[in-house]
Amino acid sequence: MRLRTTAMFGALLLLTGCGAADMTKQASPFANARGARTVTLSVQSWVGAQADAAVAAYLLEHELGYRVDTVQVDEVPAWDALSQGRVDALLEDWGHPEQERRYVEEKKTIVDGGDLGVTGHIGWFVPTYLAERHPDITDWKNLDKYASLFRTPESGSKGQLLDGSPSYVTHDKALVKNLKLDYQVVFAGSEAAQITQIKQFAKEKKPFLTYWYEPQWLFEKVPMTEVKLPPYEEGCDADPEKVACAYPTTPLRKYLNAGFAKNGGEAAEFLKNFRWTTEDQNEVALMIAEQKLTPREAAEKWVDGHASVWKAWLPR
Repeated sequence: MRLRTTAMFGALLLLTGCGAADMTKQASPFANARGARTVTLSVQSWVGAQADAAVAAYLLEHELGYRVDTVQVDEVPAWDALSQGRVDALLEDWGHPEQERRYVEEKKTIVDGGDLGVTGHIGWFVPTYLAERHPDITDWKNLDKYASLFRTPESGSKGQLLDGSPSYVTHDKALVKNLKLDYQVVFAGSEAAQITQIKQFAKEKKPFLTYWYEPQWLFEKVPMTEVKLPPYEEGCDADPEKVACAYPTTPLRKYLNAGFAKNGGEAAEFLKNFRWTTEDQNEVALMIAEQKLTPREAAEKWVDGHASVWKAWLPR
């Protein structure tokens, strides 16, 4: 699961979800290597994060002359790996306040690397063709009325709420329980498996209710409409067992190992400067996931067409 960049971009398949094994015990030989022109990136397993890493690694190698290594780590263990110097940078975090408090504020082993430029939002979605047939289905209070439409062998007598991997940021089991909904959370196991199921439902014009997130290239292929959950308020998700509100809208952030941020030279400066748009990320993600380009090919194609964007990231 840990690949040198040259191998990764030549052969890496679409990563299959945050349920991958915990790789924090397999440190990169390059991580935290003082004085060496090497960088180790933590690559989260959804395709948007893969797009971040692909473009960053390509430019680090081709414009700044670094050797780049990547390590796939689940969301929470990635913070441990970053703190311990097993990886140098995490380019897309969806909000982990407990880890941020522990490592950034208290231990000071991790530093905030700045805004990625992409705003993330998790929610529950139904296909737009279903929302057009049943407009009131987009209010959570009416979901039980339609629960029978979403039954599957996996959900039994309840409606199915399709999730990806249990290791994603998800409050769905608590939401179903606390909102007293007649639904069963069913985990596909990974982003790729979830996408496969969603595309199959859409092909057959079947109803489905799914945990999903923006930005994500799949919206271009399968239009979906968000179900309105009780409004998010600051602190409403503080107790994971009592969550009964919508997910927040989260500006996605980068984080760097503190030692790397201080001693990482041009690479650290470049990664702090790395900032692109939702449209940029989706463009690369779509090439990887749908057009079946390798991450290296997708990164190279995007870099060739967006010099005015990435040149601003290079150290002055």
